[in-house]
Amino acid sequence: MRSSPSIVPADRLDRDMYLVLEDFGVRAGCAWRETDEADTDLEGVLQNLLSGQYAYPVRIVSFNPVEGWSRNATSDVADALARRAADTEAEISSALQDFIVANATRHFDMQLALPLHWVA
Repeated sequence: MRSSPSIVPADRLDRDMYLVLEDFGVRAGCAWRETDEADTDLEGVLQNLLSGQYAYPVRIVSFNPVEGWSRNATSDVADALARRAADTEAEISSALQDFIVANATRHFDMQLALPLHWVA
């Protein structure tokens, strides 16, 4: 039996991709977020997390279809987020801070920016 060639070029699949599992609350539960192919690399996921695209991330999985592997990348992404937030003094939501605290493997010093109504 001959297999058909893939309609997706192999070079588009031979890279590490990241997907985010997000918690939508008690009524909706968790779901893997739909995302544009261009935003599935690590940098795209980090930018989307920092910009608030994902409100309540729970788990992040990385995979490479051509190499045939997948893994839980949650701690790696939490570490990268913490580093980015500390280096750039980016404002992060309390939910994202909770994600980092729960999943980072190292302690990073981060200062959360308070909403304007909290400033005296």
